Amino acid sequence: MKSWRNVGKLTLEAAVFGIGFVMLARVLGFQSPWLWLQAMFFFLGLAKTAQPLFMLRMPSAIRAVSPQAAASRRHDWLGVRRFGEFLRNSPNRHLNRSVYLTKGRRNFADLSRQLESSEAIHFWAAVLFTPYIAYIGFKGYIAETVLFLVIQVVFNIYPVLHLRLVRARLSHLLGEDKRRVMVPSLPN
Repeated sequence: MKSWRNVGKLTLEAAVFGIGFVMLARVLGFQSPWLWLQAMFFFLGLAKTAQPLFMLRMPSAIRAVSPQAAASRRHDWLGVRRFGEFLRNSPNRHLNRSVYLTKGRRNFADLSRQLESSEAIHFWAAVLFTPYIAYIGFKGYIAETVLFLVIQVVFNIYPVLHLRLVRARLSHLLGEDKRRVMVPSLPN
């Protein structure tokens, strides 16, 4: 019963996003860079809603995290830790509650799967949106290209870096720092 509810929510959201996309395209035109920026946000929303049904995965070549990365100072230099603090201490925390431990939720394996899936959502959004950023750059939309690069960093790259850092810290907490590991992977 619960899976049918999730299918219904995903279907309804996809329909609303599809209708919104068509309506926005009629106003802005299909050539508008702003329409495709909205499509990236629609992808993020749909992928998050689909998580109870299926979880996106990171490519196997980059899925593993190193527990030593949790102690690395490069995250401080890039501001990834401050980005994480910002997320925890702002209303943005409510955008994805599944990547936080709560008093009633102490299952580290489930938390790890949620972290990896959320990381994969942002990773694939970045992979799908990057060619479009290059395209509008080649078309001469310089201001939009720069703005979209900033949006790409803030909405996709930093979340991926932050989620990888959290997964590394979690693997360190689980005592797996003897070898390079991937904290419990998503099922195949």
